[in-house]
Amino acid sequence: MIRTFVMTTAVSALVLGSAVAQDDPLNVVSWGGAYSESQRKAYHEPFTEQTGTRILEEDKSNQALAGIRSQVEAGNVSWDVVDMLQSDAQRACDEGLLLEIEHDEMLSPAPDGTPASEDFIENTLGDCFVPTILYSTLFAYNEEAFPEGGPQSVADVWDTERFPGTRALEKIPQKNLEWALIADGVAPDEVYDELATQEGQDRAFAKLDELKDNIIWWDAGAQPPQLLADGEATIASAYNGRIFNAQVNEDQPFEIIWDAAMFEADGYVIPVDNPQEQAAKEFLRFATDTQRLADQAKYIAYAPARQSSTPLVSTHAETGVDMKPHMPTEPSNFEDAIRFNVEFWADYGDALEERFNAWLSS
Repeated sequence: MIRTFVMTTAVSALVLGSAVAQDDPLNVVSWGGAYSESQRKAYHEPFTEQTGTRILEEDKSNQALAGIRSQVEAGNVSWDVVDMLQSDAQRACDEGLLLEIEHDEMLSPAPDGTPASEDFIENTLGDCFVPTILYSTLFAYNEEAFPEGGPQSVADVWDTERFPGTRALEKIPQKNLEWALIADGVAPDEVYDELATQEGQDRAFAKLDELKDNIIWWDAGAQPPQLLADGEATIASAYNGRIFNAQVNEDQPFEIIWDAAMFEADGYVIPVDNPQEQAAKEFLRFATDTQRLADQAKYIAYAPARQSSTPLVSTHAETGVDMKPHMPTEPSNFEDAIRFNVEFWADYGDALEERFNAWLSS
């Protein structure tokens, strides 16, 4: 009887433990707003329906690198899957903060059997990073602020006489320094060579000085469209998908400036020492397959990071708008685009961020 009781208790504990494990939600960190909404519809809800695993969302991707660092160092990792920029993911990977990804073992092949390592757009997969989208950070403006015609170039953004008003810029050095050099006459294909020198960095900060009194700073992707809509800014740097959402879903009179749009990959990572590692891997495989990445493009104007997803991009799920012309990789939008240099910012990011923060407070 004692042996039977002990065995029954052990089996009950095992079953209960399994049930609890299945009921544990997956904590997925992202950027909030229209972007998180697109992920919810394309990834989270279908994954929950298929597996029963609930998704908890945190809008803290703007703190992703610092947050992962602090959690791993404290030995208390609560973020299971984190959406972050490729450049920050590379830095976190180099610091040993992220799980390394075996691309062809952990990720789904394309429908025709092409391995994941060959299907994702070239130079977007990282040792610890799986891209979901290609997006552009660019300038946009409110047409109502410029009834006689708005700015068309990065140089125009710096021209406060012809195009008066406040500029809203993201509170980071990345992209702002590149655009400052372009506005100062540096050729786009020479920007990173120039920015790697002390003289080039001085030149970029001097050009930013010209706008400093006309800048308000943002740190969340939902802010630039709101600042433009409220008239607090006449021109803003923003993610192309956020502007598309404001144009199409909110009928805002915004125009995009595609000149020197800086495109890069955004995607998922898994922090190390993660108690939910297996469930996180299952989510990563599901969310980055061909169909799921194409599905996200039904809700927001970001290009899927897999080649096999591109032909599946169709119309907006709610408005019926053809999404292809709004993709940042559409040829006419991509003509003057600049690839954000992940390696440069992995090497120079800490020093330039320190100088940028000092410049902000000066």
